Amino acid sequence: MSDVKVARKITNLTSYSVLFFFSALILFPILWIISTSLKNEEDLFSLPPQIIPENPTLHAFKQVWIDHPFLAYFRNSLIVVSAATFISVTFSAFAAYGLSRFKFRGHGTFMAFLLASQLFPSIMLLIPFYKIYMTFGLINTHAALIITYVSFTIPFCTWMMRGYFDGISKDLDLAAQIDGAGRFRIFRSVILPLSWPGLAATTIYSFISGWNEYIFALVLTQDEEMKTVPVGIGQLVGEYRIDWAQLMAASLYALIPLTIIFIFFNRYFISGLSAGAVKE
Repeated sequence: MSDVKVARKITNLTSYSVLFFFSALILFPILWIISTSLKNEEDLFSLPPQIIPENPTLHAFKQVWIDHPFLAYFRNSLIVVSAATFISVTFSAFAAYGLSRFKFRGHGTFMAFLLASQLFPSIMLLIPFYKIYMTFGLINTHAALIITYVSFTIPFCTWMMRGYFDGISKDLDLAAQIDGAGRFRIFRSVILPLSWPGLAATTIYSFISGWNEYIFALVLTQDEEMKTVPVGIGQLVGEYRIDWAQLMAASLYALIPLTIIFIFFNRYFISGLSAGAVKE
């Protein structure tokens, strides 16, 4: 019995050691970003490098708003990404419900097409998108970025939501139909309340994808007042000089909306998982 306990303790110790190692590996870059953002010019290039700054300062966090129009960058990102996320989640939810509940000619082909659309790198579409937007006068507008982000996220969001809808018993639809509910009411009042995990997952995916997108935002926006956060952060890398403290401070600011959106929807994600439902 004692040998079993010793073996169990060794196993637990090994497991915790491995978890601690990989956690430290993941957290170290974040800690280094925080450390760099708190350093002054002298400490930035000190040797050996300082993990904990000797003279921490918030100068970079203040100066990044003064030297650069980051308020405009954040406003543009929030407008574009919020609109794209709302449209993507809404349309993919309707599409996924239809694909889950109705069988039609070409159903399998359409599903394969959705999956195949994710196999090609998005950079291949940069020039076609640019030419189309030039034709319709959409260059340097929020609409161009919203349409672009929606076109990238809807196929994968539809796949994700369809998996959640397939897990909800069709008996619920039949029971609601017997009570006189139409398809839209069934979808709104019966299926959606049971689909919070899928809605939360697709919302988080769509928001993060749009918030971190750089190439299309760089090419499709020209005026300084129309650029997004990733483009603004990229502009902090100069040709002859990089202000590392401001670069890291701006990166930390960019993490705040992602952290908030994840925490907010994670709560609904957990509550959705705990909700009872009839499963097939």
